[in-house]
Amino acid sequence: MSDKPIRVLVAKPGLDGHDRGAKVIAQSFRDAGMEVIYTGLRQTPDQIVQAALQEDVDVVALSILSGAHLHLFPPVVQGLKNNNAGDILVLGGGVIPDEDIPILKEAGVAEVFGPGTPTKTIIEYIKNNIRRH
Repeated sequence: MSDKPIRVLVAKPGLDGHDRGAKVIAQSFRDAGMEVIYTGLRQTPDQIVQAALQEDVDVVALSILSGAHLHLFPPVVQGLKNNNAGDILVLGGGVIPDEDIPILKEAGVAEVFGPGTPTKTIIEYIKNNIRRH
């Protein structure tokens, strides 16, 4: 593993207007020694892909509460693949029904973390699953 810090883009796709959870996650990643780029609210999948490419991140962590995850997460994964960045680990978090998780994973989201997941669990997952490019 590289000595270079893990770079994580935390993004809020869609029209979701609540970002407290995303900010908590971002701070936890920073506390764990990761470099965090937070895109802010109401990002389109294309804006998230472009930010991930420009920032040369290892991970894209998508946070959503609006219920539009099946519509918004897959285009992020596909956009990264279309730009030869399919090695970026894409994670989902927020309020996502259990029955939607297999659909998201089939679309290329590596893992989905629901409310109440300890931040330590997410950090360990990232450390064990990133593919440095």
